[in-house]
Amino acid sequence: MTRRTAIRNLMIAGAVSFAGSPSKARTDDPPGFVIRSDVRLVLLDVSVKDRDGGFVTGLSKDNFRVDENGVPQDITVFANNDIPVTVGILVDNSRSMTPKREEVLTAATTFIEKSNPHDEIFVLNFNDTVKPGLPPDMPFSDDIRQLRSALSRGIPEGRTALNDAVVDGLRQLRLGKRDKKTLIVISDGGDNASRNRRREMFEQVESSLATIYTIGLFTSGDLDQDPGILKKLARITGGIAYFPGSADDMTEACTGIAKDIRTRYTLGYSPSASNGGLLRRVHVRVSAPGRRGLSARTRLSYRYAEDAKNQ
Repeated sequence: MTRRTAIRNLMIAGAVSFAGSPSKARTDDPPGFVIRSDVRLVLLDVSVKDRDGGFVTGLSKDNFRVDENGVPQDITVFANNDIPVTVGILVDNSRSMTPKREEVLTAATTFIEKSNPHDEIFVLNFNDTVKPGLPPDMPFSDDIRQLRSALSRGIPEGRTALNDAVVDGLRQLRLGKRDKKTLIVISDGGDNASRNRRREMFEQVESSLATIYTIGLFTSGDLDQDPGILKKLARITGGIAYFPGSADDMTEACTGIAKDIRTRYTLGYSPSASNGGLLRRVHVRVSAPGRRGLSARTRLSYRYAEDAKNQ
């Protein structure tokens, strides 16, 4: 399928972000990227790899099956092209991250350089509180210089408000123009300063269809570090948790995240109100003649909204 055909199919199907919040037409969008409707729709980011761990491209809708709570779903939206996304980069600037500060800036800048030039990106720096990296009148940017400055604005000090950063990041994602949303969290996973409890944070994660990638950086003797939380954030949303051991590994992780985002498939379906409770389990299977060992990665569940207008 060509890029133009995929985008046209998206528009015909009436794609929107989860829970059916209508997307208004925007005159500053790149041509062909306006996706709008007024129906409830679940959009899944799906990454497909072969048995050797290589990215698999060129599949069609017929190669996929989506089950929700064990019930097969009719895939009404499909795209296999590089669609721009809204991306939030959440950078831990607590005192414990000081030794790895320069490595973080270099790796995050590499991610931005490898991303789709039409992505809209924001930066949140967090320690005791969460602070936007971009100016107040600039919620998103695709300018590498502005984003590099946003990454550099944080000063490593204080404690860690990871839960608050994730909640604030998800909130800002909802303001984005792109229907596909992604967060990248760079942290040691610890939290000793948030207003939001961990349970409240995960409820917000399940109520969003954003994919979360995490990069765990640890300092010897740090008692607050928590790699398990970083693994869980990635696992339930269909992302990947990375734990680089060197500066080169960190840059490679950010390059891998950018490639994963740009090679993901988009699968969309309209969920039934009667198909289970609020927390819906999702399972995507992929197969193709002559191609053995394919595996699909996407989020494991999402929180169904009874009233789409409240999302």
